[in-house]
Amino acid sequence: MRLRKVKNALDKLKQNTFYFIAEPKQYKGSWNTLFSNNHPIHIEIGCGKGQFISELARRTPDVNFIAIEKYDSVLLRALEKIEAEKIENLRLILMDAKEIQEYFSTGEIARIYINFSDPWPKAAHQKRRLTYKTFLDSYRDILTDQGEIFQKTDNRKLFEFSLESFSRNHWYLSNISLNLHEDPVEDNIETEFEEKWSKLGPIYRLEARKEA
Repeated sequence: MRLRKVKNALDKLKQNTFYFIAEPKQYKGSWNTLFSNNHPIHIEIGCGKGQFISELARRTPDVNFIAIEKYDSVLLRALEKIEAEKIENLRLILMDAKEIQEYFSTGEIARIYINFSDPWPKAAHQKRRLTYKTFLDSYRDILTDQGEIFQKTDNRKLFEFSLESFSRNHWYLSNISLNLHEDPVEDNIETEFEEKWSKLGPIYRLEARKEA
């Protein structure tokens, strides 16, 4: 998908000091102070334009949500959506997933969503996949004891890779779907990508939980 660069996107993000957290590392280990409550924290890695995470936050007011995106132009579109809907339990940060342990402390996050991430199809690039072992180790560290990961993708090879990667790295897999829209989970929320492209082929989904 072609990324359209927005001029001065970062400056525009910084103008909103409620939703966009310009210095997120200062909240490592104390994200709940930002929300002024002790609700569990869920994050989405690669939130895109925010359709999924904003609707999820709206439906689930007793959970705090943090949307992560590494492209400022894309995150700006998410911010515009969230501003219009006035969602109180959601914040946005600009970061790369490979740095996730620099932003969250051990056991701070209850759930991670990974929706339609880049499949990095070349074998030489598999270390960049968000379900590669090094990423899973980072997620394990920041997740609570019963922390879990929900993944959706339209790429079968990435899904097969993820299933193997989770299994080999001691995660408990459940609710595996090989065609989400034929066998839907309750209250599935579609991303922009899913809404547009799901008619062209199956959507794969899994849930993975830390093993003791």
